[in-house]
Amino acid sequence: MSTTTFDKIRQKPFLSTLREDRWWVGPAAVLGGLTAFIVYGTWAGLQETYYWVGSGGFGGYLAPFDSPTFFVKEGLPGVAPLSHGLFGSWPTWWPDFLPASPALIILVFPAVFRFTCYYYRKAYYRAFTFTPPACAVGALPRKRKAGYLGETGLMVIQNLHRYTMILVIPFIIFFFYDAFLAFFRSGEFGVGIGTILILGNPITLALYTFGCHSWRHLIGGRRDCFSCDARSKFDHGSWKFVTKLNQHHQLWAWVSLIWIVTTDFYVRMVSMGQITDLNTW
Repeated sequence: MSTTTFDKIRQKPFLSTLREDRWWVGPAAVLGGLTAFIVYGTWAGLQETYYWVGSGGFGGYLAPFDSPTFFVKEGLPGVAPLSHGLFGSWPTWWPDFLPASPALIILVFPAVFRFTCYYYRKAYYRAFTFTPPACAVGALPRKRKAGYLGETGLMVIQNLHRYTMILVIPFIIFFFYDAFLAFFRSGEFGVGIGTILILGNPITLALYTFGCHSWRHLIGGRRDCFSCDARSKFDHGSWKFVTKLNQHHQLWAWVSLIWIVTTDFYVRMVSMGQITDLNTW
């Protein structure tokens, strides 16, 4: 792109562009998708009931937004058995003005991980803050006395991504355990639609998490030589595998997001009796 063309684009008012394609489709889809996720996640986080499907004994379906279940408030419909709570019954010190919802405690960790994700930053910077809405499209005008701050001001919080990534990895382990439980109900082995959905949840989340830019750097980004010794060669092989996942990071970001919402909604609907789970039990 010539300097003259670039200057013309930069001087264009908000949403003005020389592009002739449907550049707005991507930002609009992101805006709708992330808004729907925020609305559903908020609703699910406030629910105290109907996040578990089970008939007693070993096994059952657990809504992923409520996994791992740290505490269980007994006596409510559609809640996990007390034995499923990592720390037992609901604590007495919990404030009365807050719902006794396991999801309310859990969602903050994966939410911060996704919020600080390198792909999602680009997505919501464009869709929500219009900085800019798309490449070569006029950005929303802003008055900056100190100039462009990037992610050095308030958005320095984005640096939490490398740490929240470590906090999210245990969720993958918990989700695989939930998938194991989903193959049983009252100790009897069987496969249902919920089983398939719950099993796919940790798989898609793992593909998204281990394709992360931070994980890629952790695996091989600090190496100056990939052929100096056996350890370097092993790291190089791992780095190449993660790179393949990283090349489709955007895809797995959306697949894992849609999958976990679909799974959570399905389990809640089955728990409420709105959906009958087709299975082999």
